[in-house]
Parts: sequence; structure tokens; C-alpha cells
Amino acid sequence: MSVTPPTSSDLADLTLRQRNDLFRIDEAIIRKGGGKSAADRQHEKGRLTARERIAKLVDDEHAFVELGLWSAYGMYAEYGGAPAAGVVTGVGPVQGRQCMIIANDATVKAGAFFPMTCKKIIRAQTIAHMARLPLIYLVDSAGVFLPLQEDVFPDTDDFGRIFRNNAVISAEGIPQIAAIMGYCVAGGGYLPVLCDTLLMTEGSGLYLAGPALVKAAVGQVVTDEDLGGAKMHAAVSGTIDFREKDDEACIERLKSLVSKYPPPRFQRPLAQLQRAIHHVVRMSMPRDYSERREFIADRLKTAKTPEERNKFVDELKDKLKLDMAERMVGQQEELATSMSPEKLRDLFESLGLADRQSEAALTAARPVEDVYSVFVEKAGSQYDIRDILACIVDARTPGSESRATPDFDEYKAEYGPSIVCGYAKIGGMACGVVANQKKVTKSTAGGHAQVELPGVIYHDSADKAARFIMDCNQRKIPIVFLHDTTGFMVGKESEHQGIIRAGAKMVNAMSNSIVPKIVVILGGSYGAGNYAMCGRAFDPFLSYAWPCAKCAVMGANQATGTLAMIEEKSRERKGEKIDEETRKAILAGVHASYTEQADIRHAAARGWVDRLIEPHRTREELVQALAMTSGWDYSKPFRTGVLQT
Repeated sequence: MSVTPPTSSDLADLTLRQRNDLFRIDEAIIRKGGGKSAADRQHEKGRLTARERIAKLVDDEHAFVELGLWSAYGMYAEYGGAPAAGVVTGVGPVQGRQCMIIANDATVKAGAFFPMTCKKIIRAQTIAHMARLPLIYLVDSAGVFLPLQEDVFPDTDDFGRIFRNNAVISAEGIPQIAAIMGYCVAGGGYLPVLCDTLLMTEGSGLYLAGPALVKAAVGQVVTDEDLGGAKMHAAVSGTIDFREKDDEACIERLKSLVSKYPPPRFQRPLAQLQRAIHHVVRMSMPRDYSERREFIADRLKTAKTPEERNKFVDELKDKLKLDMAERMVGQQEELATSMSPEKLRDLFESLGLADRQSEAALTAARPVEDVYSVFVEKAGSQYDIRDILACIVDARTPGSESRATPDFDEYKAEYGPSIVCGYAKIGGMACGVVANQKKVTKSTAGGHAQVELPGVIYHDSADKAARFIMDCNQRKIPIVFLHDTTGFMVGKESEHQGIIRAGAKMVNAMSNSIVPKIVVILGGSYGAGNYAMCGRAFDPFLSYAWPCAKCAVMGANQATGTLAMIEEKSRERKGEKIDEETRKAILAGVHASYTEQADIRHAAARGWVDRLIEPHRTREELVQALAMTSGWDYSKPFRTGVLQT
């Protein structure tokens, strides 16, 4: 089912909210895959579609965070398109354990591998590898899409890399389960067999060459089942570990197997839930048992009235409930990794711990919908990134949202103002924030007053950000990068101040970070600014973007003049005369082409962005993203090598 994308010029006059609504419509179309008729054919075979399988596998389908939905958007039109690149990938809770799920969509060209299919699966494997998430592969694919085999087969971001990753991930002890729920042919057969555990449904096929090719190659006449059916592989070749009747039985087996995995090797103590409990409940009672006994005795002695004694007993009961909750979490750490803010709130209420403090931890300091009134994207417009942060980070003080303040400790608030850095809590989880400031600021670095333009990275802000990034690595906390930058400042003064040296320092610290790096592109992400703010080339754990985001070497207006001049010179060398009307046509054509390439859908289609998110759900998305990092390996040493200081 091919999707004809609206051009960037079609979106130019839309508000951010209107553009967001339009993108949601596009996403609903993409999720239909090959369309109703293709889904009906899948059902006629007694099989579920990829999305139906995932919905039955995860604990809560609303908690499934899909990644790469926009992959191949607007691409492969000559072949009828490949919605979502013919594969569904994302992270969701299975038996309380966050897992990366990779499911071939057989409604799209029988699940064949396009070039972007390979890149999308490799990206999903990379994310799982970073966070040590178990991988579940739901295999239903016809193999390589042969018309594009030269772009699928040979390179490091192509088909073979998937199998290499299977082997490496397995060697590092990260669980992988594959379930063959349809056809798995040719080289694609290596993917499930390279996993730790292999399931297969009856009626499925696993073989290097199908019956027709076997007959042509060696003259043998053989049925699908005898060649590579589930019964044969279960009883004769011994290739599969579990033979299942159908999709439903296979999914139930998958759930059972996942429930028997041990806790993650690098799970941080008490995980997300206990961190949230410590954040929202004030602890005043001593932890040691002997100290507790003395504490209780002293309080009872000092109680002057029965009312005071009863009040203390009630408080003591609440603290015992807290202890019970902490012991429960210590034994059930995996419960924490899949809990949404709503489920956390329900738990607090069931334990009698829900109070104004817990509500503050589970809400932002400012209504999340305010992002639409704060953020502006038109050229020359300004906004204060701190107002956006107030819609994202936890509320610091209890009470109504209108009176709350963000739980955000700004780092070097009076230095390097064109980048805002600080320590925050989002959903009760600590993280660092590096964000471009989008209003005019004034710097006094070096004792010289200087006006700094919105979204531009100056030498002092780059130096500050580098130091802050290093401290986040020292603290072992994730870093959230919020992009809206035109790049680094240029000019004589900037060069004299050492902008290249300061920028290189920031890039070095960011590149060598051993903590999770999560990116959200709010507006522009241009040139070296994209690099310094952890662009796609710098191993972000997750890269998100708003619908209005743009990503390119430079803005369309700046690039158009240069590109148009190159085009004019090329035509002149061919003897063509360039009049004013032709010049205007060249400029318009170049501007339109460059604008299309800067459109964030162009980036998402090519896998440079993992997910396009709704602006008012940015906080919710970041809570989920941070929760995915609960099994992160922080044991690696942080080193930067030689720094220009």
C-alpha cells in the first residue's frame, strides 16, 4: 500500500498542532501495511498480521513504543512502496520485561527485505544491544527483495549485518528468541537459527531453497513439509526447540519463556519503581532496626495525648507499608521497568502512599499542552527553552501545576547562555539535559559583553556543555539533548575565541559518553550543531523529533543561493544563457528540492530518526525512553582521549 506524501510546501502554513494531527493520519495509513486485502490473505492462511501478533504478545499494547514507523516513507514508489519498510520494530513489556520486538510484516511484499528493512532491523538490534534488552523476532518473510538485491546484500548496513549482530548479541548474554510464523527462506533462515531459542508454527517453512528451486537445482521433488516444515525440523533435523500449533499457541509459549529469564545482569539496584518511591515519599524514620526501636520508644514517650499517640501509630503504619513496597520491588525488579506513570500512581494509592508529593513527581511543572503556545518555528521568532523544559520535567513542589516549579537544577546558569544545561528528574528518574536556547541572550564570558543569537552555539556554551556532559558521565545518568540550533557561530571574533576548539571539546565529550543519550529534535538541527548535540552519527540511544523539525547541513534559504549558483555555472558551461526568469526558476526549484530533503519525514524515512512524536507527549515519551535504560551497563570507563582545553 503506497503512501503519497504531502510536500513540505503543503505543510508550510500549518500550525504545529495541525501538522501533528496530519502526521497522525499518515501514521494510521502506514500501520495498515499492505492493506486490507493483504491482511485478509494472511488470515485465510490461519495467520495473524505482524501488528496483531505484537498486540497479543505484549502486556499492554498501549505501552508498545514503535520505532522506525516512518522508515521507507515515500520511497520505492516504482515497486508500490514499502510501508514501515515491511517490518514492525519497537520496545514493549512482555511478562513485565521490556523487550525489543522485530516482526516481519507479510502484508508488505510477503515480508521481503528492502534496503530500508535491513537498516531498520539493524537499528533495532543496536538499540537493544545498547540497553541490553531481550530481542524477540517474529519471522514471516520471503527473503531479499530481488529487484533491489545489490542494495540489500553486501554492505555493513545490509542483510548480512543482521546475522553478524545475532551472533555478537548472543555472545554478550543478551537473550534472543525467534518464532517462525510463516516462511523463512534462503539467507533469512540464518536469523532465527542464530538466536538462543527457536519456535516454529505448523504450516511454516524454514529452508535455504524452496521446492521449486530444489527441483531446478538438484532435480529433487519434495513437499514444503518434508523439505523444511515444523514437524521435520522438530523431529528430524532438530533445528527448532518448540513446535507450536498456530500463532496463538506460539505467542503463549513466547510469553512463558520470557517469564523465565533471570533479572538483567546490569539492572540498577531497585530499578525505576524504588527510585520513584524514594523520590515521592519523605523518609524520616531511621533504617537500622535498633535505631528504629529507640525511635519508636522515644516518640511514644514524648506523645502527650492519646491523639498524638494514635497519629504516630498511623504514621508508623504508613512507613511499614513503604518498607513492604521496597522489599517487594527488591524481589520484583522487573515490575519497575514496565510501569507507566498511571500504574505507579495506582500502586502509591494502593499502599496509602499517594500524596501531593507523589503527584508532583508524576506530573510536569507546567501543563504539557503549553508546548504549543510556547514553541515557535518561524524565522526570527524566539522562545525560552526553559518554558519547554517546564512542560517536560517533574514538578519540584507539591500543589497545583500553575504554582509548581520544575525539578531542574540549571548548571552554570550565568555562563554560556546559548545552551541550557541542568540536572532534572523526569518521571522520578534522574537525567542531564542539554538544550539549545532559542532567545537572544547576553554573555559576559572573558569579561566582554556579547549578545548571542537564538539557537547559535557559541564558544562559551560549547565549553560549558562539554564540562556538563563529562559530569553526567561521572554521575552515571542519561543525557537528554533537545535540538533547535542553526549551528556554531562563525566570524572573526568567534574564531579568535576558539570556537573550533570549544566545539571539538563538546563533540569529544559527547562522542565518548558511556551513558544513554536520548535526542529530541524540536525545531532545526543543522550542520555541526547537529553533530555536537548528538546527531544520528554519534550513537544516540534513541532519536525523536517533533513534526515541525528539520535536519540538514544548513537552512534552505542559506543553501539555495549556493546551489543555484552552481547550477547556473553548469548551464553556462554548456552554452546556455541565463536570463532573470530562468534564474528565478532555478532558485525556486533548488529551494523546493532542498526544503524537501530537510523535512523531518525525509530523515525518518531513511532511519536517521527513530520516532516522530507528538509535542504534548514529549514528557511521556521521555519517561518511557528513560525506563528502557534500566538495564544499561554503566561499568565501562569514561575516557575522552586528548582534549583541546
